[in-house]
Amino acid sequence: GDNKWTMTMMARDADTGMLRWGYQKTPHDEWDYAGVNVMMLSEQKDKSGKLRKLVTHPDRNGIIYTLDRTDGSLVSADKIDDTVNVWTHVDLKTGIPVRNPEYGTRMDHKATDVCPSAMGYHDQAHDSYDPERQLF
Repeated sequence: GDNKWTMTMMARDADTGMLRWGYQKTPHDEWDYAGVNVMMLSEQKDKSGKLRKLVTHPDRNGIIYTLDRTDGSLVSADKIDDTVNVWTHVDLKTGIPVRNPEYGTRMDHKATDVCPSAMGYHDQAHDSYDPERQLF
């Protein structure tokens, strides 16, 4: 199955310790991307002009995720660049990345030229955010 709590960004209530929200980036992570990268906090306006508290995470699976950190709703999920081929896109309604079967790891299929590789697209190196220019 999806191995529900692997590859998941989670938020807990600091006062109670209770889970506030969880978002799984790579259900059934067959490539072992692990998703251990830094998460960056920012406050930015969305397309409607509303100021939102966000968390942005460039993942080893080749997707940059931005979520509203107050409720975990997915704001955007885009490929880091066009070489990422294990996904066709991320369905923004479900939040699920849509696999490209050509690059899956199955016993009956030899996948080649998989991107990202098992090492991942973006590893543990830290990123930075410029709040004046609102750029990562």
